[in-house]
Amino acid sequence: MEQDWLGRVAELRQWSRGGVRAPHKPLLLLYALGRFQAEAVDELPYSAVEGDLTRLLVEYGPPRATTPAYPFHHLTNDGVWEVRTERGVGSPGPRVRELRASGASGRLVPELQAALRREPSLLGRMAKLLLELHFPVSLHQDLCDAVGLETDIAETGVLAAAEPRRQRRQRGRLMREMVLTAYEYQCAFCGYDGMIGGAPVGLEAAHVRWWAYGGPDDVDNGLCLCSLHHKLFDKGVLGIGDGHRVLVSQSFVGRGPAAHGQVIALAGRPLIGPQRGADPVAAIHRSWHTSQVFHGSPRQDSP
Repeated sequence: MEQDWLGRVAELRQWSRGGVRAPHKPLLLLYALGRFQAEAVDELPYSAVEGDLTRLLVEYGPPRATTPAYPFHHLTNDGVWEVRTERGVGSPGPRVRELRASGASGRLVPELQAALRREPSLLGRMAKLLLELHFPVSLHQDLCDAVGLETDIAETGVLAAAEPRRQRRQRGRLMREMVLTAYEYQCAFCGYDGMIGGAPVGLEAAHVRWWAYGGPDDVDNGLCLCSLHHKLFDKGVLGIGDGHRVLVSQSFVGRGPAAHGQVIALAGRPLIGPQRGADPVAAIHRSWHTSQVFHGSPRQDSP
């Protein structure tokens, strides 16, 4: 049954403590779904997956160092993935050396592959569920592109029943209006305040602590950001430090005047807003973003 597979995806067992991000299994499963959709690939040798998954973990995983061997082995515990060696089904362990030496290959379990062939829309629903449960909306399309999923999969799935989904959308719209109003319809990082026909354009309400990791739809967990700085904030290029000043990652490289003016020059600047009487970003949410999303150490303040 389709709901059984969606249930397994929704209940992936992940290491979790205090809001720490551990998207290793979701990233591997998205990657496997992308390969299955594009090429109906059955076996995925660890030697071939290792480099791709490492890049995904660097770009979309937590700031701390991690290894692709962890999800390759441990996803076998969730009933959607199996690992095989010359000895048959069974993972040799969670270490890179063991997986390489044994010539290990992973694949979606045969029952899931059969279900995906019987009901092609199931793949889109699974991918959509993984994206919604583990990543902010601003990164969904980038992730689809990174793992080779067709871009229209975001329209083929549902997270839950229609009524809860409508309620979630209503809360999202309400938060957007509250956050944009609090920041007087300008980007908290650069001050961009574009409108067309009286409506804001290119301005978005960003969750500081992601909704997927317990972030509330409250003004003190939001920022009004332009589309560029929202993406950079969710990618860990930008953050918020003490005194509500902008952090810019030392890992960011930009040589042209646009990158310098739009990103590097922001280091140390105070946030623009919120207006008097509106709640600023709460320290607990700033701390979560700094530890779980922001990459590396911050640059020195710009002169």
